[in-house]
Amino acid sequence: MDLATIAGVLAGVFLIAFAIAHGGGLELFIHFPSMLIVGGGTLAATLVHFPLGDILKVLKVVQKAFLHKAPQPQETIAMVVDMARRVRREGVLALESQIEEVQDPFLKRGVQLIVDGTEPELIRDILSNEIAALEERHREGQSIFSSMGTYSPAFGMIGTLIGLIQMLRTLEDPTRIGGGMAVALITTFYGALAANLLFLPIAGKLKMRSEQEVLVKEMILTGLLAIQSGDTPRIVQDKMMAFLSPKYRRALEEVRV
Repeated sequence: MDLATIAGVLAGVFLIAFAIAHGGGLELFIHFPSMLIVGGGTLAATLVHFPLGDILKVLKVVQKAFLHKAPQPQETIAMVVDMARRVRREGVLALESQIEEVQDPFLKRGVQLIVDGTEPELIRDILSNEIAALEERHREGQSIFSSMGTYSPAFGMIGTLIGLIQMLRTLEDPTRIGGGMAVALITTFYGALAANLLFLPIAGKLKMRSEQEVLVKEMILTGLLAIQSGDTPRIVQDKMMAFLSPKYRRALEEVRV
């Protein structure tokens, strides 16, 4: 579970609610017609923009923002290096008995290709295409939330315009102008809040998660190709660690061959 995402959303809601409560009361900011304009309008525009099937998958995409477990590079490197040692001692076919122990589907597929004697260039093409397809699927989820982050402030402004038009009908009664203006601006508040505390941050988190996952898969691909080419376990590890920042390389010294 990603505590940072949950903590960020809860902290944002709490701080805004706290500021509102100390400035005049939360009840002034609860207006259901405005919620319907922003929420319903954003959903409607998203349905127009994206296929229904993609939108129905959005709950699974949200799970990656809140429940995703970040891949651990040190565990992956240690596993691939261990495979390299085994290949040096017993040959490539020795990996066949280890395939069922591999939990990562991408790594498992790559090991199976090596055991099957697939040419290196073909392995690179197959696994690179898989990475590209993964990136495309992730971009779909990111684009849905990015679009929602664009639509919600726009519908907030639309709700404000609706409120202003209704307010202008009561100009003959000056005592109602202030209250009408306050109600008209609430939709702008809802739209800005939804975009900047929920939709756009989730889109950004999903993009970061995708980049991390792609990096690990590219690192795995490099390690597998190094094993197939007959590199020593030390070289295999060095090639994989090249994908990591110097900070993480220092942390991984404990798994040095």
